[in-house]
Amino acid sequence: MFYTVVLSVANGNAFLTAFPLLLPILGTMGGMGAMLVFTNDRTKGVFEYLIAYGIPPRRIFLNVIETALVMLSVVDVATLSVGIGLRIALGRGIPFQFVLDIVVYSVPMSYGTAAFTSAAGMFWTSLSSPRQGMNSPLGLLPTLGIAPGVLVLVIALAVGPALAVYVAVSAVVVVVIAAVALLALGSRLLPRERLLSPA
Repeated sequence: MFYTVVLSVANGNAFLTAFPLLLPILGTMGGMGAMLVFTNDRTKGVFEYLIAYGIPPRRIFLNVIETALVMLSVVDVATLSVGIGLRIALGRGIPFQFVLDIVVYSVPMSYGTAAFTSAAGMFWTSLSSPRQGMNSPLGLLPTLGIAPGVLVLVIALAVGPALAVYVAVSAVVVVVIAAVALLALGSRLLPRERLLSPA
């Protein structure tokens, strides 16, 4: 919200040019809570009870992904509402190109990155020790989540506005394909044994 407010009230086109590139980075950070719950539940043996009562591991996997996407939706909707609301309140217009950037790049990249990060985080956390902190998978996941958005931001600024669209769309395609591939492999890469408590 801080960055949204700062960009919205700033003079010039900072909001229109930078905000669509920053939204996937900020939104992905908002979806990390689902991985914290997943790690805690696995460590405490919650999944063992769910599996014992007949809940398939695939359902648990999909529930974590859905939770991350819902949390991302809350962050993105709130951020967009504040940013666009401030622009309108200040009498500044919202051009069609901005809407196109949000629809074509920001929203798909946000959801693709959140799904990819959550799926990768579940596999990674399940294969690792239950230790938490910055040196654990849970602590490193935000870096994995924001990496695609940061790379697009850096490359887009380097190549200029004419080629930035192609860079953004290509990045979205790569991230979404990677997320779909991990989701499709969910039941194979995350068998029931991986959901049992390591204690």
